[in-house]
Amino acid sequence: MPRLDKSSEEHAKNGEIVAMAVNFEDDAGEDVIYPAIISDLRCKVLVDCGCPGFLPKLDESAFHAGISLRELTHVIITHHDYDHYGALFELKERYPAIRVIASETEAPYIEGLEKSLRLSRVEAIYDKLPPDKRADALRFQKSLEALKPVKVDIRVSDGAVFSWCGGVRIVASPGHMPGHISVLVPCHRTLITGDALVATNGRLRAANLNYAIDAREALSTAKKLMSPDIRTFVCYHGGVVNVGV
Repeated sequence: MPRLDKSSEEHAKNGEIVAMAVNFEDDAGEDVIYPAIISDLRCKVLVDCGCPGFLPKLDESAFHAGISLRELTHVIITHHDYDHYGALFELKERYPAIRVIASETEAPYIEGLEKSLRLSRVEAIYDKLPPDKRADALRFQKSLEALKPVKVDIRVSDGAVFSWCGGVRIVASPGHMPGHISVLVPCHRTLITGDALVATNGRLRAANLNYAIDAREALSTAKKLMSPDIRTFVCYHGGVVNVGV
């Protein structure tokens, strides 16, 4: 993604967006996620932060992007899935001044006040799984139970606006999770999608509907987000997709 001269007046007003590539390996093999950092001369805002234990990986990826995590002012959590907020506790523990932003709906799950919807779903289907699938399901269940809660400092709803980068807008994008949000940066014509959209071979699509809490709503949201007004999509899974350029 193009970067602007940090000393320029344009950067002071419109800032920049950096999609970091965080490589890791799990039971399924090698994978990569793309947390994004929105920055201007006043703020640096991380969108999603990976799984528990990912703080060193975030540090390394940020370093290669010319950013230090100690400069972060905020972190936006798009939804309460394990791979999107799992490292949040570690991040806040190391940098307690960072302010956490999430939707009104997702905040109680991030704060541990409500049981994870993902955990409830795994528990509900466990007895219906074939025996050879239960060990993996149980490991996933235990990993969800081990997530550490973090206080949400700023709760937002659809249309909330922040002054960063000439104006950043929160976009409700429910379906994958009920309170899922995406982040629109109008002056860059860029949408940071969380799991509302993913990229496969440079093409946008809805995330795997088998993992959506409401598949029909997730599909409807994906269609709405693919607006001709947006030129760049930063997908947490799949990376940056430029369209209509």
